[in-house]
This record gives sequence, structure tokens and C-alpha cells, in this order.
Amino acid sequence: MSAATATFLCALALAFVSNTLAAHPDEIKSLPGLKSDLKFAQYSGYVNATGNKKLHYWFVESQGNPKTDPVVLWLNGGPGCSSLDGYLSENGPYHVEDDGSTLYENPYSWNQVANVVYLESPAGVGFSYSTDKNYSTDDNQVAMDNFVAVQSFFVKFPQFLPNDFYIVGESYGGYYVPTLAVNIMKGNTSINFKGFGIGNGLTSHEMNANSAVYYGYYHGLYGDDIWKLLNKFCCSDDAGCQFAYNEDANCQEAVRQAMHYIYDIGLNEYALYRDCAGGLPPHFARWRMAVSHLFNTYGLSLPAPPKPQVNGSRMYTAPTTLGQTPPCINATAQTAWLNRPDVRLALHIPEFVQQWTLCSEEVGEQYKTVYSSMHDQYLALLPKYRALVYNGDTDMACNFLGDQWFVESLKQPVVAARKPWTYNNQVAGFIKQFQNLTFLTVKGAGHMVPQWKPGQALAMITNFLHNSF
Repeated sequence: MSAATATFLCALALAFVSNTLAAHPDEIKSLPGLKSDLKFAQYSGYVNATGNKKLHYWFVESQGNPKTDPVVLWLNGGPGCSSLDGYLSENGPYHVEDDGSTLYENPYSWNQVANVVYLESPAGVGFSYSTDKNYSTDDNQVAMDNFVAVQSFFVKFPQFLPNDFYIVGESYGGYYVPTLAVNIMKGNTSINFKGFGIGNGLTSHEMNANSAVYYGYYHGLYGDDIWKLLNKFCCSDDAGCQFAYNEDANCQEAVRQAMHYIYDIGLNEYALYRDCAGGLPPHFARWRMAVSHLFNTYGLSLPAPPKPQVNGSRMYTAPTTLGQTPPCINATAQTAWLNRPDVRLALHIPEFVQQWTLCSEEVGEQYKTVYSSMHDQYLALLPKYRALVYNGDTDMACNFLGDQWFVESLKQPVVAARKPWTYNNQVAGFIKQFQNLTFLTVKGAGHMVPQWKPGQALAMITNFLHNSF
């Protein structure tokens, strides 16, 4: 038995004793802006990570049977974006009205079928912090911090340790989740880990980048003039088309032109057919950082932001302040609500902790990507655990085609051929099942599936947790 495991088990034993003696100090008694009493137990506080890091969590017990329902850890991506966005605008039990002060009940909350933990990770994101304020990190460090945080959570809530445990993440959570899962697998702990899910996740930089070019053309975002250049300079009869890692200057220029239409003209990159909240977005620093993480395989740098247009219809700027919201996303209400003093008090946030923002520039800009793909992590995990890869099919940041290619590249035995799946007697998307692995699309949903197709998302996660696809 390792020293870390022994310490974990020792802490669990102490927690079992103390848990029976007093009410939990992290329990939320009330939520400002909610016009009714809380219908189920909720907790907000901090769990330990490595070193000086404290990660904020918000835990909601199941509306079903908390004692036996699974525990689901939810992680948003970025890197550098808060998982409280998952709670307040995606799959949490309460969402914020546009007034920024009132909460309303989400009838499609995932805590109808599971106990759900929203963890703000890495340190520096949301209400999470490090006392030394060093927010430089990478894939491996975040995986270890999250592993320590999960163990710390079960020390706080030892009664949930026997429950089935799942990890589900979104976007760059496509890296957070498998790397954490591998640590749990290797950690020899008492955690009853059963599987993981990735929603519109980054799984392979190269496949995500190559597929984005196809996605743009076949969705009519640029024309045959650019497509012909791409095929002429980036493709060959022997190797096919390679848009990422291509050193040909003409190919790079053609890719740059394609990327301009996909990501730089004001389309909603997270949901192609939805409008941009607030109108056409400027060149946000947050957007530029996110694109640099997602598409660093193209071998080209982003162009400098245009100079301000003094006589044009809008002004382009490049904000340098921290905490920018991704373009086309409206987080005004959530930001206003979470930064209210009475809300911070209800969530047990110390006064010295920074103001909440949806995404942290400080974390994102310093983040180092270690892995080009999650291929090895999946192959290590799939013999033991079940996995779900799901995609809203209108997302351009992490499009369904790239994740489909990735899943196929794992070469797992096919259990059920690709077919439609339904919700409310309508086609909801398509599903293909492999051994211990399901790939599923959600028709008409974008990057945040639980936000834009909440009913379908709840049906999907219920089927996954119950292994009943």
C-alpha cells in the first residue's frame, strides 16, 4: 500500500467518525434569489489539491436516492473555464434569470439521476485559488491536482464512497477527464470508479484541426475557390489531406483563409446556427487564447487584431484584462449573481478569494499542453471502464467529425452499428456502440449540449449511467 493511499484511508476513517457527530460545515442553507426552499442537500466549499492549491466545489445530492445513485464529477474545459457554468447554465438544478439576481429550477437537471459534483479546476479558475498565486500548470499537473481533489472530496463525504463514480467533462475536459481517470485507475484507492464521458471534447489536436476544415467547407462557410487551393496544396493521392502539421507555405495560406471564415467573421463557433450574444464579437483575447490551444497543430500564428475602424460600423479591440467571456456566449447573469456578497457568503467563499469570472486568462495563457492526443489514455482505460463520447453536431470548436475519427481510430470491437436514436418520438441524433465505448451525436446542439438540448442530454446521461443504450 502506498503512503498516499494509506493517508487517504486514514483520513476516511476519521471522516466517518466526525460525520456522525455534527452537521456538515459546507452545507448550503439557502440560495439568494431562489423563491422556494432547497429541495435537496447542497454543499459548497473547498477540497485540497497539491501544494498550496484549494479547489472550489459545489455538490448537489440526487433528487432520487442519494445513498445509492451514482456520483458524477463534472468538469468544464477552457483550459481555464469554470465548472459553475455547467451548474448555472447547463445541467445544474438551478439556473440564473437574465436579471442576474433570480434563480429558476431546471427541470432537466442531472441531479435527477445522480449526485453531481462541480469542481472548479485548475487553481485560479472561478473561486479556486493557490496561496502562492502561481497559476502556471499543464495536463499532468492538473490531472494530479484533480486526483488529490477527488480523494479530498471523499474524505469530506465518506458516505458516498461506495456509490458508483463517473467523471464527465466538456471541451478541454476531453483532456482533463481521461488523464484524471488514469490517475484513479493507477491510484489503488477505494473509489468505485465505473466510467467517464466527454462532451464536445478535444481528444486529438490533429483530428480536431483537420476535421474543422472539412466541417467548414461542407457546411458552406467558404467556397470552392478556397477548397480548390486546400486540395491542391494540402492533399495528395498517397497521403490524403493534411491541414495540420503541413509545412507547405501555400497550404498554410489556404488553411489561414479557411480558418478566417470559420472563426473570424462573427459566426458562433460554439453553435453554428445560433446568433452571437451581443452581436458580432470583437477579437477577444479569450477567443485568441482558446483557438491557440485547440488549433495549435496548424503551424500558423493568428493574425494580429485589426486596427480600430474609426469610420466603420463597429470597433475592433483586443482586451487585455483577465476573465474575458468567450465570444457569442452570454455569462452576464451568472457573473453578476456569483459575485453578489450574499451569494459568496451562502457558498462559503472567503473574502480574500478573487471575483468570479467565467474563464481565467491568467490560467489559460500560462497553460501548457503536454499531449497531442488522448489515444493512449483511452486504450488504457477501455478494458476496465465504460466511456461515452458525445457531440452536439453544430459545434465548430470541437466538431463531431474529429471526435468520430478519434473514436474509430481506437479500433474497438463494434457492438451495434450506427443508427438514429430518438427523444420524444423525434430523431435526436445518431449512436454507434463499441465494446465499452459509445459514440453519440445530438442533432442541433452546439458545444454545450446540456444547455441547448437539455431533455436529450438528460436522457443520454441517464442511459449511460444505467448502461441501457
